[in-house]
Amino acid sequence: MNHSIRTLAVGLCIALSTAAVVPMAFAQSDAMGSMSMHKDPMVGGAAMYPSKNIIQNAVNSKDHTTLVAAVKAAGLVDTLSGTGPFTVFAPTNEAFAALPAGTVDTLLKPENKATLTKILTYHVVAGKMTSHDLAEAVKAGGGKAVLKTVEGDSITISKDGSAWTVTDDKGNVANITIADVIQSNGVIFVIDKVLMP
Repeated sequence: MNHSIRTLAVGLCIALSTAAVVPMAFAQSDAMGSMSMHKDPMVGGAAMYPSKNIIQNAVNSKDHTTLVAAVKAAGLVDTLSGTGPFTVFAPTNEAFAALPAGTVDTLLKPENKATLTKILTYHVVAGKMTSHDLAEAVKAGGGKAVLKTVEGDSITISKDGSAWTVTDDKGNVANITIADVIQSNGVIFVIDKVLMP
């Protein structure tokens, strides 16, 4: 399995394990790092333990069944247990459900594995970036931070009023709804839309 796919897998697992975490609002200040953190937050009805890796946590989240199915279909389950670290922007089941009718079913077909892998790895950035790190990058970038994903294209982090957003290459904007869900091999930011490279 190549490095990009391995990186994607780890990122997706992180997303699966944390997307259901009890919602936390970003602080009103420019530093996302000031947001309060919860020990072992709940995601999809299950506690997310920072001592466990993405896969170990993700499989217990009832709110990320679509993401888990996608990771399995892309053959990325084994890689999601890797050391990373990775920063994952994890869409929820609702985010996948908002895609055009039939999109998810089509992506899960074996013949579309390459496309699915491309989309999944587009949600993963190599390295561990907390909300504080993202806020600093946005400040240094004059209001936005452009991050290269494992897939190869970029996403843009910015702040719109009190909300932090992630914009994909097609101009679609996702809101970060839960930040700083720490895993042993990275960190997850839950988002409300699926990003497209």
